[in-house]
Amino acid sequence: MGGKKFALLLCAEDSEYVKKMYGGYFGVFLKMLADEGEAWDLYRVACGVFPLDEEIDGYDGFVISGSSRDAHGNDAWICRLLALLKKLDDMKKKVLGICFGHQACMSKEILSRALGGKSGRAITGWDIGIRTIHLSASSKAFSSLKIPALLSIYEIHRDEVWELPPKAELIAWSEKTGVEMFKYGDHIMGIQGHPEYTKDILLNLIDRLVKLEYIVDTETEELKAKLQASEPDQEAWKSVCRSFLKGEL
Repeated sequence: MGGKKFALLLCAEDSEYVKKMYGGYFGVFLKMLADEGEAWDLYRVACGVFPLDEEIDGYDGFVISGSSRDAHGNDAWICRLLALLKKLDDMKKKVLGICFGHQACMSKEILSRALGGKSGRAITGWDIGIRTIHLSASSKAFSSLKIPALLSIYEIHRDEVWELPPKAELIAWSEKTGVEMFKYGDHIMGIQGHPEYTKDILLNLIDRLVKLEYIVDTETEELKAKLQASEPDQEAWKSVCRSFLKGEL
């Protein structure tokens, strides 16, 4: 028997820095999620490259990356992605959404929107840096994992889920963002933060946001100092993401 097969639905373009250091975001996700013997494919959905209908059933799970686009937008590729996510839900395929895939970054939010939830600009503005996440005490989502109730994670987003989809379960929150994680059935999970990021990737993104005038230069010194002073719980997040995607939760 062959190993399991997964696909990354890439909703962003690779930055020059990430291409140089990691071979692109595909390499970043493989480092966090891939195990020996598995097959992983890349679909650049933001560029209009999607799996064919007849290919979908051959995958054991899908990962949706973050994006600089708004999950509440109506670009042609976003609408096509929404249709694909609804199909994956109907097929009960495992789907892990990161940021835009949760939401803008957008993955968690695009998942929420596809399932009937609502997302938009966060009232409290950008969240950039390391954020402490509170795992829901009432949820049994992580009962099989030996992880603490508080986990820190890299965040860089200004959108958020306003209203969860019907029947979705809130499984994590923070002082900044009410919906840090949600679960929909046993097959879909969205994460607001970036478990796949490294410190250097986030520092480079902060510099890019300054150049694009999304944030002002005077903010960056404090942001970078806080980033250098602490570390997120990368190994715990790797365990959470791998266990969910591979049906071990």
